[in-house]
Amino acid sequence: MPIYRLDRRLLFPPPDHAEDGLLAVGGDLSPARLLLAYRSGIFPWYDERTPILWHSPDPRCVFLLDHLHVSRSLRRSLKLGRYEVRHDEAFARVIRACKEAPRGGGERGTWITDEMEEAYLRLHELGHAHSIESYRDGELAGGLYGVHVGQMFFGESMFAWQPDASKVALVTVAERLRSAGGTFMDSQVANPLTLSLGATEWPREQYLSRLAVEVDRPEPPGLWSGRWSAASR
Repeated sequence: MPIYRLDRRLLFPPPDHAEDGLLAVGGDLSPARLLLAYRSGIFPWYDERTPILWHSPDPRCVFLLDHLHVSRSLRRSLKLGRYEVRHDEAFARVIRACKEAPRGGGERGTWITDEMEEAYLRLHELGHAHSIESYRDGELAGGLYGVHVGQMFFGESMFAWQPDASKVALVTVAERLRSAGGTFMDSQVANPLTLSLGATEWPREQYLSRLAVEVDRPEPPGLWSGRWSAASR
């Protein structure tokens, strides 16, 4: 299958045309294009050495919101209330921490370019991108960020400066989404960390079919307002 070159038109080729996950090259990271990409099951993933690359992998990694794997140590962190979980108070710090976090164990390399960072900051300002943060003694300890469309949350990246901090944030947002009627959360491409937390892989056809339903469901009112409490499972 061909790899498509995008121009200024706001459109993408069908995501099932992706070859080894890579669908298209070029375009821009405007809010309108990014939101269209997520609604279509596509996301940007590239580095400073390449143009913008758009992907739709097969299989697709997802978290089923009622099937997260909570290890004994993570359950202890949740039970003891080691971290206070907040949201959208430090989006810029979270994405910068994810950008600077060392990678290993099969995870993607440094892929949050300056252009990507600026694009997701714009999405956050528009209310489409969110951060979930874990604090210990009032200090940021870990967290994650992602994009929310309809009933779908697309996890982008996470970091931890203290043990279990990002995992507590992940379990908390998953429980929050599940309580609001969500069923699954996107995690793009599997890696050892996400698999250890109970992520599973779906064939792209199954993912796209489920995604089409979830992105058209209205966002639950109040989901991203008020104070959150850390999950208690």
